Amino acid sequence: MSTESKARAFLGLSHTPLLGLASLSATVEQSLLAAIESTRAGVRAWAPDRVILIGPDHYNGFFNELMPPLCIGSEATSVGDYLMPSGPLNVDGPVALALATHLMDAGFDPAVSRRMRVDHGIVQPLHLLWGGLQSPPVVPIFINAVAPPAIPRLKRCLQLGEALGGFLDTLPGRTLVIGSGGLSHEPPIPGMDHPNPEVRERIIARAEATPADRELRVERAVAAGIALAAGDQGMKPLNPDWDKRWMDAIERADRDFFGRMTDASIDAEAGMSAQESKSWLIGRASLPQGRVRTAYRHYQAIPELIAGFGVLFMHTDATHTD
Repeated sequence: MSTESKARAFLGLSHTPLLGLASLSATVEQSLLAAIESTRAGVRAWAPDRVILIGPDHYNGFFNELMPPLCIGSEATSVGDYLMPSGPLNVDGPVALALATHLMDAGFDPAVSRRMRVDHGIVQPLHLLWGGLQSPPVVPIFINAVAPPAIPRLKRCLQLGEALGGFLDTLPGRTLVIGSGGLSHEPPIPGMDHPNPEVRERIIARAEATPADRELRVERAVAAGIALAAGDQGMKPLNPDWDKRWMDAIERADRDFFGRMTDASIDAEAGMSAQESKSWLIGRASLPQGRVRTAYRHYQAIPELIAGFGVLFMHTDATHTD
């Protein structure tokens, strides 16, 4: 009798709130949609039994009133922003709590949410890959990427990914780890240094956005994409060279590269929201050494989407034992 050994896959996938909202040229859109379809087909063919999904929030579920660097959800609900479906995710609560216990025992201190609210940063990969929220059982992991100083550092992300990999070694079946976010981009997300006290209060106080608030956010995001595409000097440009170097290092699992990089340099070279790219670093570090191959890679710099849009799908080779 043959049984398949534990298999592991990693998907680094950019997200953008403007997908389906911004106007793109036919060539750009066709290339992007083809990449998404190739990614969907590859992931579905690999057929994960579960998904560990690492992604950020954009002041929809987590606020500066209490901002954890890291949080594991044992239940989660999508807020339904930017054309994303709303409602409960198919969360594997027991695995989520077991992961939290494992990380605590390994010297990490993750927050745990029994009622996590997630936005497009976590929902969009599920929507793109499975057409909605009915994915394989998922464990959502929030990583703070917008609210300093509690943004996890590069070294800690590497360590976290390795600890996550140790936990996945204890699980049967096939596990896909998705890092959702990045690459280079800096949309107009306000920070605590904003001069308007009402704006600061909006990113401090835990509150649900009204439909009018959400519509205004969409309008502002679309306008920002148009401005970036037009070369507006007030918008930080995308950095395809940084994106390529990051993707190359992720693909090679180049610890020296990340050891030389500083957290501040990410903001300076790739934009403040490029901190989301650390979700890729965590996910890639969870793969075992060796027996890992790249199944698919794609990149486009798309200013209309305010996104250096990258895809990197890697997995261990399937092996069988008698």
